[in-house]
Amino acid sequence: MKTKIITSLLLSSLAICYSNTNLFAQTTKSEQPAIKLLSPGEIIKQAPASHWQTIAPENTLYIELESGRVIVELNPLLAPNHSEQFRKLAKEGFYDGLNFYRFVENFVAQGGDSLEKRSVKTAKKSLKTERIFHASQPLAVTYLNKGDGYAPNTGFLNGFAVGANKDKSQYWQTHCTGAFAMARSNDPHSGGTEFYIVNGQAPRYLDKNLTVFGQVRQGIEHINTLKRRPVTDEKTGQFDNVIKSITLASQIPAEQQTPLLKMNTNSTSFHDLIASRMNRPNEFFIERPNYVDVCSVNVPVKVIE
Repeated sequence: MKTKIITSLLLSSLAICYSNTNLFAQTTKSEQPAIKLLSPGEIIKQAPASHWQTIAPENTLYIELESGRVIVELNPLLAPNHSEQFRKLAKEGFYDGLNFYRFVENFVAQGGDSLEKRSVKTAKKSLKTERIFHASQPLAVTYLNKGDGYAPNTGFLNGFAVGANKDKSQYWQTHCTGAFAMARSNDPHSGGTEFYIVNGQAPRYLDKNLTVFGQVRQGIEHINTLKRRPVTDEKTGQFDNVIKSITLASQIPAEQQTPLLKMNTNSTSFHDLIASRMNRPNEFFIERPNYVDVCSVNVPVKVIE
């Protein structure tokens, strides 16, 4: 099957090998093996078919904007109730004709029912926060060499960038670029329909404060070209940054879908990609820090033609 690599942000994957181990121990330059690393592009190009996995249509949201389609993968493993909430809202057509009413440069774009005039049908008006997932046993995370200032452990779970506590009993999706999350008021359980997409520098200080439950897999450029000061006219109901619709891929005919593959983040190809991002093998680089943070590793995605 012919595939074409999409040069966009982030991707994802799952498997059972390499689980719960810190794969890239910190070493000094003298201890580093003299191996020729492939560049990220070479690794992606050479990754075998077995190192890719499909993105399930029932977990795929299509946000149709006037400029094009934004594709979001939901993350039901860490936030099952929020994922189901959005499946229901999509099936209701809740967002059809609403808009992205808030845009903060290099931060987030927020969308939904700013006038609070729509009623939910099968979905809930609000739901309990899922900002942290409590696991009975450690999950199959591909960990980076160490955590950062926001998490003792960081890595990738089923293609989503995540943080974990020290004993790996708590997990949360991090606020990397393209993260899809539920907006709320000061009440942590007040979120229900308003959502936001991270469109710039990762605001990691928001981690564990709000429920992140998805990731943009394709089309972030359509978010980045929204109007910065959108107008929402309460009298006429006319909006800027109109959301034509939000649907599940599984709701529409196969010929109208954009089927995607994501790299399995437990595959050896993804481990190689992390190593390449840590050390930047290209001749251009003079300094190679042997380090990378969790939001600087883009999970590759392919579209199936």
